[in-house]
Amino acid sequence: MSITPESVQELLSSDDFGQRLSAVNQLRQLDPKIAFEMIQSAIVDPSVRVRYAAVSQMSTLGQQNPTLALELLRRSLLEDPETDVQAAAADSLGALKLTEAYEDMERLYHQTSEWLVQFSIVAALGELGDPRAFSLLSTALESENELVKTAAIGSLGELGDDRALPLLLPFVSHQDWQIRHRVAQALSHFDSSESHAALEQLAHDEMEPVAHEAKAYLNQ
Repeated sequence: MSITPESVQELLSSDDFGQRLSAVNQLRQLDPKIAFEMIQSAIVDPSVRVRYAAVSQMSTLGQQNPTLALELLRRSLLEDPETDVQAAAADSLGALKLTEAYEDMERLYHQTSEWLVQFSIVAALGELGDPRAFSLLSTALESENELVKTAAIGSLGELGDDRALPLLLPFVSHQDWQIRHRVAQALSHFDSSESHAALEQLAHDEMEPVAHEAKAYLNQ
């Protein structure tokens, strides 16, 4: 049976959340303009799984109407009662580079006690590319949650602000090799004697993935 807007709409209107979830997944096979219009009801679906799937898919479908996507994702970020959906909204805002949402993301980072939401916001800020994020990311480097800290290292690299170098360099000798690995990736975004020297050190790291990552950038 072929997938059409009509067949997907029928599933979206079902009382069975499984069918509605299937409909959201099938939207990927429709014209993006049509899919964008249809996915809006799923973003406020009673089922958290349907909302999560819909909000996640907005990372690409939102390109059809960035202004409306900003409104929908901002509402999910700030008002949805489920942590997973809020985190997905942050991811999509970052992917769409909707810098208008930066202040909302910054405020929520400081207000929430949910590490997953904080992690997603910090990770999204690298993609968002807003220079205002430097202060928040600097704060996130001091998080007690290692995943949030690791995400902050990566996003500071993506942001490419030279002020981040003195903050990143101490992590070159961090005991956790996964953090050193992320530092190697982050340092590749900088072109300075300090970042080059740090990558040279990481190229001799005892953990092969770290050394390989650093060598890959040094050999470019």
